[in-house]
Amino acid sequence: MVISQEEQQLVEQFRHLVATDLQELMVLNDREPTEEILIGLRHVAFPDNLGLRLRSEQGQQSCNLMRQGLAELPEHTNIETLDKLAADFAAIYLNHTYRAFPTESTWIHEEGLTRQESMFQVRAFYDKYGLKASEWNNRTEDHLVLELQFLIHLLELDQERATLVEIAKFLDEHPLRWFGRFAQRVVTFCDTTFYAGVTSLTAVYLDELRDMLAEILSEPRPSPEAVEQRMRPKHFPIVEESAQYVPGVAESW
Repeated sequence: MVISQEEQQLVEQFRHLVATDLQELMVLNDREPTEEILIGLRHVAFPDNLGLRLRSEQGQQSCNLMRQGLAELPEHTNIETLDKLAADFAAIYLNHTYRAFPTESTWIHEEGLTRQESMFQVRAFYDKYGLKASEWNNRTEDHLVLELQFLIHLLELDQERATLVEIAKFLDEHPLRWFGRFAQRVVTFCDTTFYAGVTSLTAVYLDELRDMLAEILSEPRPSPEAVEQRMRPKHFPIVEESAQYVPGVAESW
């Protein structure tokens, strides 16, 4: 299908805006907030600065939750505020206090264990693009931050339609199969509205991004049942744990 120059420019703008949005969301899921991060969020009126405007009722609710989370913080950040946010970050992403593991395998496989087949499936995606991670023992390839980084990489890779198809496929087969449940559990148990907002907003953003890709590609989203059918277990070769892969690290990403 031939598209006009104007349409091509709109798609390029879309890719740039979404990559920027995902970078912001990735940082918020990647590390505990510093005073600089909180000041920056207020400066850009996050999440109202997002390039992809969330249109669903759930999207609006998630934006409101994020706004509330920021509004509850004192205007001048103090140590107590940072400590509380750091404790909640650790409970979610490091200590798994809320049993909300930030890795795909724990949600996809009945055993609830890490480093299961989902991780090898994600690794296969990365491997297609020659991407290697540097801290495999700390963050497996199916960690939510690495999946977000991979999406950013694809958005910035080129302007080919085939790459947008690949982004849609990766979303269907990986983040969208589990991230919503992760976010729901965090919202239910976390101690701060801030992290309820971060995880809820990230989950809804990915879902609406997939809807937008369906519009751009003129290809309907597959049903969850269809995705599960094509994701039935396959055998992947065992890769030595010394192999290291991570999006966004060194020259390989």
